[in-house]
Amino acid sequence: MEWTKSDSATILSSFFWGYTLSQVLGGYLSDRIGGETVLAVGATGWGILTLLTPKIAYLYDDKLSRLYTLVFFRVIIGAFQGLHMPSLTSLISRKVAEGEKSFAYSIATSGSHLGTLFCGSVGSIFLEKFGWEAPFYVVGVLTCCWVLLLRLHLLPKQREVSRLILIKEIGQFTDVPDAVHANRNPKDGVPWMLLIKTPAFWSLLIGHFCQNNAFFILLSWLPTYFHENFPHAKGWIFNVVPWLVTFPSALLSGWLADYMMAKGLSATAVRKIIESVALFGAAFFLFVISYSQSFAGALFCMAMALCSCGFHHGGVMMNPQDIAPRFAGSVFGVMNMAGSVPGFVGVYLTGYILETTKSWSVVFNLTSAVCIFGITVYLIFGTARRLI
Repeated sequence: MEWTKSDSATILSSFFWGYTLSQVLGGYLSDRIGGETVLAVGATGWGILTLLTPKIAYLYDDKLSRLYTLVFFRVIIGAFQGLHMPSLTSLISRKVAEGEKSFAYSIATSGSHLGTLFCGSVGSIFLEKFGWEAPFYVVGVLTCCWVLLLRLHLLPKQREVSRLILIKEIGQFTDVPDAVHANRNPKDGVPWMLLIKTPAFWSLLIGHFCQNNAFFILLSWLPTYFHENFPHAKGWIFNVVPWLVTFPSALLSGWLADYMMAKGLSATAVRKIIESVALFGAAFFLFVISYSQSFAGALFCMAMALCSCGFHHGGVMMNPQDIAPRFAGSVFGVMNMAGSVPGFVGVYLTGYILETTKSWSVVFNLTSAVCIFGITVYLIFGTARRLI
């Protein structure tokens, strides 16, 4: 299929239209009926639709109809996948002890980097040997198998067995069903007006927006950058190496956050330190890559930029659980809705900039500046103190 950069940008960014719209709903439902149920529903939807994508792409012969169909289909896939992160946040907020949340969350969320690594390595092989449709079939089947595993082994236990809630303050385990744990399963509404009036709430929205802007642009345009600037480079190298370092950095950020807090550092200081590594690091390496002339240099800068982004898991992404532990899913849904906007705005504008200026330096320098803005706002106004 022959697409212009604007066409590619439209198709790539359309996923985030649906992803953005379902964030708040995903958080609300997760806080009300349980993150494990919402997680299963979302995965079922995106697994089946991913499996059907290659068939949908050939429904029409003319290019315009094919474009509109793919855009619509990816919006729906995005909506299902938009349920994932809020449900995961709500689940961890309700099930995991305070001193272990950062590491547990980084383990769970770093799976997205592992998935990207899998698609970049194994997916590239399938792409070259069996065509572009093969990765969609593989990912779709694996997702459906995972949902089946979830349905058979996790959900029944969630319904039948009371979870062990670790109460570190009294140094013992206590059997407490989630339904009666008042601080974990809220039935009242989120006091949004109280949050909206707080600069700290807006700082985490801005910080998340700016980090996601860098991450989504790299996620969507990294292969194109290397194909255009280093056409003889092996695809599996630049599709694997940057993500190979992102996965361990995401894990390290969570472990480091818990470790520093266990040593007596305040949660606010920890979140700001970790987030500084994420956004200052990404900004620096994105700026440097503009001056890189070699494939090795560009690959190193890209890998380090994404490695820096991995630290976001122990920084701003944990903030909803800090400031609103009873409403973590809902607050994360709003934050991630704001953070999803760069998925279609940033990704599309990148395609437009490249088509009009033909300059990757403009893209990287602008993205770097956005990162600096985000961390500046978060350092001034951010907090991990409980607000609601």
